[in-house]
Amino acid sequence: MDQNLLRSYFSTIYELPSSDGLIRTSIDGETINDKSTLPKILNSNFAILTAYNPRSMLLPRRVNEQRHLVMRDLLILGCYRVEACVGFDDDPDASWREPSWLVHGIERQEALDFGRTFRQNCILHSQDAQPELVITDPTCDELGKTYPGNWRVRH
Repeated sequence: MDQNLLRSYFSTIYELPSSDGLIRTSIDGETINDKSTLPKILNSNFAILTAYNPRSMLLPRRVNEQRHLVMRDLLILGCYRVEACVGFDDDPDASWREPSWLVHGIERQEALDFGRTFRQNCILHSQDAQPELVITDPTCDELGKTYPGNWRVRH
């Protein structure tokens, strides 16, 4: 995967809904020895998925929104609890924001399948407080290749 693209994925800030309020986080943190210090949501198993801009191709807003709603409906039909979240650029001057879905309890392989189906470069999956980017587009890198990260809570 292109190193600039990989860096941007790691520095993306995600706003995740939680019972403690909105959590702002990224996966470019340091190793955490005591994961109990993380917000509860980051200790759960989930994926962050989107259907926007397949293979980094900018699509019209209406097309992106329709694709995104189809993804949500399929996830709900699969009996997943799905909540809206957003990923955005760390740079305060940037205007990039991408709506995403926080999918609770989804297994890694099924999340990867959703990423492939909706032509995403990668998905973010987290299990036991260990986030990882998983390649879902074989033109970016080997399918299923994983780039492990560490949660970083942003304030």
